[in-house]
Amino acid sequence: MISTSKSDKMLTALKDYKKRYLVKAIADLDESGTRIMINNFLSSILGYQELEEIKTEYMIKGTYADYIVQIGGKRHFLVEVKAYSIDLSDKHLRQAINYGANEGIEWAILTNGRQFQLYKIIFEKPISEKLVFEIDFTAEDFNVKDALEQLAYLHREAVVKKSLTDLWSRYSALNPLNIAGLLFAPQVIAFLKKELKSKYDSKFEDDEIIESLTEVVCAEIPADKLKVPRFKSKKRIVKKSEPGSTTVTEPSTEASTNSAQNQPN
Repeated sequence: MISTSKSDKMLTALKDYKKRYLVKAIADLDESGTRIMINNFLSSILGYQELEEIKTEYMIKGTYADYIVQIGGKRHFLVEVKAYSIDLSDKHLRQAINYGANEGIEWAILTNGRQFQLYKIIFEKPISEKLVFEIDFTAEDFNVKDALEQLAYLHREAVVKKSLTDLWSRYSALNPLNIAGLLFAPQVIAFLKKELKSKYDSKFEDDEIIESLTEVVCAEIPADKLKVPRFKSKKRIVKKSEPGSTTVTEPSTEASTNSAQNQPN
C-alpha cells in the first residue's frame, strides 16, 4: 500500500506525535491549539503538502469545515477538529457528516487530537455513515503498529492509489451482515449437509440446516463454546526416481494421519 521507507517514516512520526502531544500538560488545550496538532498529523504523518493539499477553513454553504484534503484538485476527505480537552460526540459527528454530504465528499475524519474516527459517508436517502475505524492514542491498549496499519490507508502515497476504495471494499466484505448472508448460500448448505452426514451418519434436510444457521447468526454464542473442526491439509511428498526427474504424490488425509500415528515415539 505504501513503500517500506514511507512506512518506516510514518511509524517514527506516529511515535513522535504521541510523545510530543499526548501528555497531561496539554489536557486543557483548546480547539485552536488542537489544530496545530492536526497540521502536524496531516503533513508529518500522512505526508500531505501544506497549503497546496491541506485546505483550512473550507467554506461549505455558509459554514466552514476545518480541513479538506485534496490532491490535484480532487477532494479525498475532510477533517473536523474539536478541542483536545473535550470528548467527541454525536453532535460533532453530525456536523462532520453534514459537511461531507453537502460537498459530495465520501470520507470524514472526526478528531480531538487524541482520538481519530474515520467515517464513510453513505449517499442514500437518508444520508448515513459507517465508522470504519477508530484510534485512541490515550487508550491503555494503544499499539502504534496497529495504528500504522490503519492510518496507512490515509497516507498520501496510498490515497493516490485508491486505498480508500480498497478499504471500503474490505470493510464491506467483512461486515457481519454480509458474512451472515453468505452462510446461507446453497454451496454452504450443501457443504454442511455433507459434513454432518459424514460425522453423524444421518441425513439432514435444507430447512433443518437453515434453522440451525439462523440460530447461530441471531444468537450470541460465546467464542469458547464454539466447536471448530480441524481440517488437516494434504502434504506434498516428493519421491526421487531416475536422475534428473522427480515424482510428486499427494496422499489422502487419512493415509497421512495413519502414517503419523505409526511413527515411533
